Amino acid sequence: MRIEFRGSPRPTLGVEWELALVDRRTRDLRNEAAHLFMRAKARMPDPGRLHKELLRNTVELVTGVCDDVPSAMDDLRGTLEAVLPAADELGLDLFGGGTHPFASWTTQQLSDGVRYEELINRTQWWGRQMLIWGVHVHVGVPERERVMPLLSALLTYHPHLQALSASSPMWSGVDTGYASNRALMFQQLPTAGLPFQFGSWAEYEHFAGDQLTTGVIDELNEIRWDIRPAAHLGTLENRVCDGVSRLDDLAALVALVHCLVVHLDEELAAGRTPTVLPPWHVQENKWRAARYGLDAIVVQDAHNAERLVTDDLAELLVRLEPVAARLGCAAELASVEQLVARGASYQRQRAVAAATDGDLVAVVDAVVRELRASL
Repeated sequence: MRIEFRGSPRPTLGVEWELALVDRRTRDLRNEAAHLFMRAKARMPDPGRLHKELLRNTVELVTGVCDDVPSAMDDLRGTLEAVLPAADELGLDLFGGGTHPFASWTTQQLSDGVRYEELINRTQWWGRQMLIWGVHVHVGVPERERVMPLLSALLTYHPHLQALSASSPMWSGVDTGYASNRALMFQQLPTAGLPFQFGSWAEYEHFAGDQLTTGVIDELNEIRWDIRPAAHLGTLENRVCDGVSRLDDLAALVALVHCLVVHLDEELAAGRTPTVLPPWHVQENKWRAARYGLDAIVVQDAHNAERLVTDDLAELLVRLEPVAARLGCAAELASVEQLVARGASYQRQRAVAAATDGDLVAVVDAVVRELRASL
């Protein structure tokens, strides 16, 4: 099978931000995406910036092709200027977390579409459990032959992104003990989770051909890996991050992804080999970051060196400073340190629960307020 990768001549950026719809009074999820779309899209110069998702309790804000992080954030702000008034009219708020603290999957409604129906028909109980939200970041990659080595190199930093964005500690009314329950929920789908580490584009084509021939997928976009190539766009798509509740946190995470992809691709282009972990270390690091968040101790190399993820992150940010300066996101990359200092979303949610005797409505209130305040 041949898959044409439309390489991007420059490291363009695109962001997809999933948000849940919660009732302003009860704070439970509401299946009102269709009504929200009708009101919001009438206010938007480009209605294509707003997408539906698997469930009717979700909206996805999508940027156009951007050159830098500030323009991507401005793009999302513009969409929110239409979405928030529409939500106000319907008595809704936008919730930016990886999972909802207490909602039940049994009352959620599927969006219209054969693709969604087929997904649920195949995955059954696990598919119906997918009350999860995330952030996807596309970065343009110029050369097809560097895509797979770049993907493998990025997996070394999977736990850094997972820990920073972790925002799904609670599920169905209980604290799971995990920083990111979403990370482990999503990988239950048959084509989701960690990608294989292919040595070449040809190996990836062979894999995709096998998946199509045996009926595992009908289209390439049904490969739902945490990091995957988007061949038709000429990008590498990073899907590691949990849902995000603050625009400044989102900017920090997007800047980190942008800088990482560009830096690692430049290393590969120069003939240098970035650190690539064995698959068993990648798998363990994902679990540790999902479980312990910013307190995770991650495996750093094939020689089994280990380090606290925040210590490794601090050095990484220094290495990426020159890249950030060139990409126009120095301030956003620097704000990653501020995210760590104030605590990731899972930590902030737990702090609210502890201060309110476990009131999960108060947790939703706090997450909703963060988005409004960040604007």
